[in-house]
Amino acid sequence: MFIFPLLYISAFFSAIRDILSKNPQGGLSFLIFGLPIYNTTLSILYELGFKSYIPLFQPLKEVVILAMLISVIWTLKEKIRFHVIDYCIMGYFLYTFLYVLLPIGSFSIPEKLLAFKSTSFFVLIYLTARLINPKLVYIKKYFHYLLIVAIAAAALVLYEVITDQHFQSHTGYSEYVYYFFGQEQEGNYGLTWTFERSESGVKRFASFFSDPLEHASATLITLAVIAGLFTDKNNNLTISKLGGAAILASLISIIFSISRSSLMSYFIIIYVYALITGKKNFILACNLFILMVMLYVTYILADKDIYTYIVSTLTLQDDSGMGHLIAWIEGLEAIISNPLGLGLGASGRVAASLGTTIGGENQFIVLGVQVGIVAVLLYIFIHFALIVYSYKWFKYLEGKEKTVALTLFLLKTGSTLPLITANLDSYSYITYITWFLAGLFVNIIMRKGSPSNQVNLKSYVQ
Repeated sequence: MFIFPLLYISAFFSAIRDILSKNPQGGLSFLIFGLPIYNTTLSILYELGFKSYIPLFQPLKEVVILAMLISVIWTLKEKIRFHVIDYCIMGYFLYTFLYVLLPIGSFSIPEKLLAFKSTSFFVLIYLTARLINPKLVYIKKYFHYLLIVAIAAAALVLYEVITDQHFQSHTGYSEYVYYFFGQEQEGNYGLTWTFERSESGVKRFASFFSDPLEHASATLITLAVIAGLFTDKNNNLTISKLGGAAILASLISIIFSISRSSLMSYFIIIYVYALITGKKNFILACNLFILMVMLYVTYILADKDIYTYIVSTLTLQDDSGMGHLIAWIEGLEAIISNPLGLGLGASGRVAASLGTTIGGENQFIVLGVQVGIVAVLLYIFIHFALIVYSYKWFKYLEGKEKTVALTLFLLKTGSTLPLITANLDSYSYITYITWFLAGLFVNIIMRKGSPSNQVNLKSYVQ
């Protein structure tokens, strides 16, 4: 078990060494190898009796980003031209920071800062990639690292399935989340409800991720990276052996994590990719693939009432769907009553630790409850602007620049649905990788000619 804390701390020191050697892009290795095992590392430390060290391990991911950002700024030698997305992101950051200073809400300044980190730290991740020299970032190498992580995750899932045991049952997960977050054991397996389908009792596996939902969301990164990495300039998909293994790994992970929103997003990514690359045969293969997965899901739920399960899912009448719906309504009512928000900490991690959260698992509602409609509209605009620009530019870029654009487009498109059903930015791995790619993409396109050659978002949307 100690291999996880050892890998985590080794990845951290390796990243810091690279950053101090004026290679800030080296911090990416920590984001890729360290963040997926973040919660597993902390729970194992607690289990082994090193709980006093946990507060030292918790901020290391932020330390890496800040070190990268300082290194990039320190060595910056060129004048930066700003994009509309840059202005919106910085506006969002400054606007949400006002809520730390203003006397809105009942939380203390430290609690507000913690909530601010949850809602706005992604801006610093974006800024780091936005200012780094893209020529220094070896996309192919880091994307291969991402595929290796996906394969390792699937291997652990197979072990969990074969043994019919959650890996978290052996890591001290329950004790860790209770001690630090006050969350008691729930469900039938001594963990939390998220590790099972509450209406059927079917186990959901998280591998070494924090929970099955983060595990399922991580498959979207894998799928988008495969498409970006192995699509050539003629939009032909030529997958290596590693890529093939990663596809199989992503399929294993998406099946056994059993997240409906991520499963739908998984298929959305496949379909969207087939459509934008004009692969009609690929669309047919997608249909067959979806049929196979549906047959398998039917098989693993064969002892349940499949018709009832499907109907309850679509109508949100199952326990999970109904819980989401009630929480969303409460959150929307709070936003309507307080369009400027209830203050940082009123929803999300801080409020959840006190049992007073409002809004449930929805990125937009969690944000709106805290800092109001203005911040939500900015966030939504940024999200869809990245989709539009990355789609437009991937057709004109080549090499690793095209790889970044296509990957970001598929990832942002695929993450739209999970944003509605989860507080997606609470998952460090997905957040850090996605926003780093976003910053890198905008960095790339702003180096391509004069402002007059940039994509006109307004005209393209119309």
